[in-house]
Amino acid sequence: MFQKILIANRGEIALRIIRTCKEMGIKTVAVFSTADKDSLHVKSADESFCIGPPASKDSYLKMDSILMAAEITKADAIHPGYGFLAENEIFARKCAEKGIKFIGPTPEQINAMGDKITAKATMIKAKVPVIPGSEDLITDIVFGKKLAKEIGYPVILKATAGGGGKGMRIVWKEEEFESNLHNAQAEAGAAFGNAGMYLEKYIEEPRHIEVQVAGDQYGNAAHFSERDCSIQRRHQKLVEESPSPFVDDALRKKLGDAAKKAVKAINYEGVGTIEFLVDKHKGFYFMEMNTRIQVEHPVTEEVIGLDLIRLQIELAAGKKLEQSEYFPQGCAIECRINAENPFDNFKPSPGKILNYQPSGGYGVRIDSHVYNGYMIPPFYDSMIAKLIVKGNTRLEAIDRMKRALKEIKIDGIKTTIPFHLQLMDNEDFRSGNFTTKFLEDFEMSEEDS
Repeated sequence: MFQKILIANRGEIALRIIRTCKEMGIKTVAVFSTADKDSLHVKSADESFCIGPPASKDSYLKMDSILMAAEITKADAIHPGYGFLAENEIFARKCAEKGIKFIGPTPEQINAMGDKITAKATMIKAKVPVIPGSEDLITDIVFGKKLAKEIGYPVILKATAGGGGKGMRIVWKEEEFESNLHNAQAEAGAAFGNAGMYLEKYIEEPRHIEVQVAGDQYGNAAHFSERDCSIQRRHQKLVEESPSPFVDDALRKKLGDAAKKAVKAINYEGVGTIEFLVDKHKGFYFMEMNTRIQVEHPVTEEVIGLDLIRLQIELAAGKKLEQSEYFPQGCAIECRINAENPFDNFKPSPGKILNYQPSGGYGVRIDSHVYNGYMIPPFYDSMIAKLIVKGNTRLEAIDRMKRALKEIKIDGIKTTIPFHLQLMDNEDFRSGNFTTKFLEDFEMSEEDS
């Protein structure tokens, strides 16, 4: 087992990893930008190391500074958390060159699933269902229009290096193809430095269902049931739950089997997630693999009773998986509490927290790095807490979430708590009648806030 782990991240996920390391008797090193010098993850680690100024490119994305911190503090492993360098093949390779264990997959495995075209080809070979689409990048308008006609409109254009909804356009008819392609290429080039585009069939009334997976160093694979992440705004998840109210036992078995095939197809090592789109007929299609721990991993932990961060560390240290399937007990829901104003188009709301009172009680968990007087910097993602509840049934979990949302107090900034409260009262949400398009028609009322 590792003696000292450096956490190459910030905020709640860095604190989450530190807490598990403490339980395992592992020393920790926190890295931080000057904007995060007072963050709770810095205060909680055994050692801390400043790696640069506030901008991510000058701190949390600066590989050489992080590796230097690991060498100086004699850390024998680096946990990347999620975001930043978590799925960076070059960083994983540099860790290996320095003799530092990257707690995650190998560089080759990151590369295999990082490019969407390569990942899709791998899944087709492994007989995992994929969305009909282009095998190669769209090179010109004529080729793209011909393929779109063969697949059948509507189709969706996606950036091969994309994420977060950037470089993505839905095309409903041939007349709209050319302008949408040009716009998507321009956006992808600006965001990722790569304007490569591919084409897929657009799935109507889709659910975003993902399966938590793991693989060990001996070729074994496991799935930990599914999460429903369909409540999202501009492709950014806001609420996640497990199990999905749409998935029955038969579909759960199929999803789990397909996810394990995906893991074995690349001999994946570590914890990851296979993301699927599920249509209204319960047909499902591989979207992508996230080769890291995800923001929403706590809902899976709550329904399977397993610390996934601990498992991730143990797998990196050579642990063998003990079983291949885990199924949910009860229901867990996670609401992402963001420093955003839901009444002003979710505009970011950085600033000083004047009063923080977390909710508690039976079946309530909060993963957060904030405290009274904490200054939320404007340089990073706006998520400041994850509120997770568990119930014996989905409706019990929803009602518990309502109680917990009303109890939590965060003064001094705007947050998404009012949005979540109104969502919990929405009849379609409560009945499980929603798709990824749900929030396009969701209207908030300031009178109820």
